Amino acid sequence: MFGLQEVIMTADVGLIYGLVAVGVYLTFRTINFADMTCDGSFVLGSSVCAALIQGGVSPCIALILAMIAGGIAGLCTGILNVYCKISDLLSGIIVAFMLYSINLKVMSGMPNITLNDMELSMNSYAILSIVVPLAILLVYLLFTDFGLALRATGYNKRFSEVIGINIKAMRFFGLIVSNALVGLGGAMFTQYQGFCDISQGKGTLIAGLAAVIIGEKVFRFKKAGFFILACIAGSILYRFFIMIALHSDFMKIETQDINLVAGAIIIAMMLIRKERESQANINVDTRKKLQFTKQKEG
Repeated sequence: MFGLQEVIMTADVGLIYGLVAVGVYLTFRTINFADMTCDGSFVLGSSVCAALIQGGVSPCIALILAMIAGGIAGLCTGILNVYCKISDLLSGIIVAFMLYSINLKVMSGMPNITLNDMELSMNSYAILSIVVPLAILLVYLLFTDFGLALRATGYNKRFSEVIGINIKAMRFFGLIVSNALVGLGGAMFTQYQGFCDISQGKGTLIAGLAAVIIGEKVFRFKKAGFFILACIAGSILYRFFIMIALHSDFMKIETQDINLVAGAIIIAMMLIRKERESQANINVDTRKKLQFTKQKEG
């Protein structure tokens, strides 16, 4: 069984990865852009933060600079997509692929950096003080005129162009903010765990997508802005699902089976989603048939 300290640590990691989930939501759901950059921008934020702290920079300043670095990665993806006419999926893959070498350079060629001997500022209260205000700010942003324009870009690109929305600017904004949040999440994770590793970005996109899917299914908010809060809550639940699975003796799941568990969670949530959608369609068809029958009898 798991103790209180492990529960707290799981919640903390869930909050940190909640920023990743929000970033994934902004691209995949809000602006309808299949962005694969986050696997690289997460490590970029982590490596920039670790290198700066090791060089004597304040942890708070390191967080800000890591967030800016993540935003620059998103900007590069936007340039490849908008100006070089490379598809959204491929542009993100190219940037993430190139970031592997850049991250190694940032880390001075070392595959990992340990910060155990450094003075770090990241704890549960610090995580809450960063994640909660950012979430509230993003929820507020999505309900402003600018936020409505941003959401309209993802819902209907042609209609948005007709009413005068700058599609390119909205796409750039979504990618920059998304990857800035992912970079910030990577920096916070590094400060919380006390190390940075070049391979820790693997599975970042999957974790973000899992949190988004869980948030959408468990917390069924009708207003779009509150999906931001649902993503963060979904990230925490996702981490708790993994923690429970790892402590289930009858399932005999080990640490190396985490990817298998994560995939199973995503598949289960998607099947639930399809089942609900099919049930909703059946109910709609039934109501239409009843209305038609009443009209015919009348």
